[in-house]
Amino acid sequence: MTRKIRWGVLSTAGIGKRRVIPAMQLTTNGEVTAVASRNLERARTFADELGIPKAYGSYEELIHDPEIDAIYNPLPNSEHAHWSILCAEAGKPVLCEKPLASDADEAQRMVDAFTSRGVLFAEGFMYRFHPLAAKVKALVESGGIGTFNTISATFSFTIRDEANIRLSSNLAGGALMDVGCYCLNVMRFMTGEEPVKAKALAYFGAESGVDERLVGLLQFPSGVLGHFDCGLRQQQTHTYELRGTGGRLVVEKGFTVQPLEEPIIRWWKGEAYEEIKLPAVNHYTLMAEDFADALLNKRAPRFAGQDGVENMRVIDALLADARRG
Repeated sequence: MTRKIRWGVLSTAGIGKRRVIPAMQLTTNGEVTAVASRNLERARTFADELGIPKAYGSYEELIHDPEIDAIYNPLPNSEHAHWSILCAEAGKPVLCEKPLASDADEAQRMVDAFTSRGVLFAEGFMYRFHPLAAKVKALVESGGIGTFNTISATFSFTIRDEANIRLSSNLAGGALMDVGCYCLNVMRFMTGEEPVKAKALAYFGAESGVDERLVGLLQFPSGVLGHFDCGLRQQQTHTYELRGTGGRLVVEKGFTVQPLEEPIIRWWKGEAYEEIKLPAVNHYTLMAEDFADALLNKRAPRFAGQDGVENMRVIDALLADARRG
């Protein structure tokens, strides 16, 4: 292996085409050299559009290519486990799109498959790599809002295409799996804790069978309370807010920050108000660089794969509660 890892991409998924692959192509320590689809012509068209040298007509060919050092897996949620575990068995490190799997048990099998073989594995929550998230966490930990006791988050957008995989129960779709998982993750990240209670209400689509809108409540061991909402049928928003006894922090664009955008933290300290502007960066690029650096320098990724399992446990608990009505 050279000082640049060679990435292979499983599938021609939209998230890869629009966001992740162009970001990977900007990294200093990696290059995207192959893409695979179940249809060779589709793979070739995709590869030509993005300037990727190799195209494969099956996922197996990509997994067993000796010239591929790591694999990015943006397949539908229900297929994450099967293909990631095959990668582990082939000794291929994987950066897997969120959420990690269909449920926590499946996610744990994925993590165990990589851990037992000593193969690198991580979940693709890109927002955690933006300086924005680290700055908010640092402000909280330094007492910037007094005693931290409440966190809220929301992530929603409107699906126009009824054939969208996010509306498929067979592919493990739904609002919580697709965007609510970010809300849970930021709450766990900011508190540094796992919730001890979880409650949810949801609207399940008559045609889709998935949660198209969901609101949830979490309680953490320290006493922090969290509330969030997510949806697939609403105006787009992706915000989070942290409050304490002496102030609050508001991040209006918290999860999908554009590469040229300078995000702002709005900080109330009692009666005082301050805006903190962060530099524009591509958090997908930073995420891919961290994974490549971990592989090149034989270290653990910044966020362990087990974190993805814990996030799935909260998803499972919330969906179970919502289904109980």
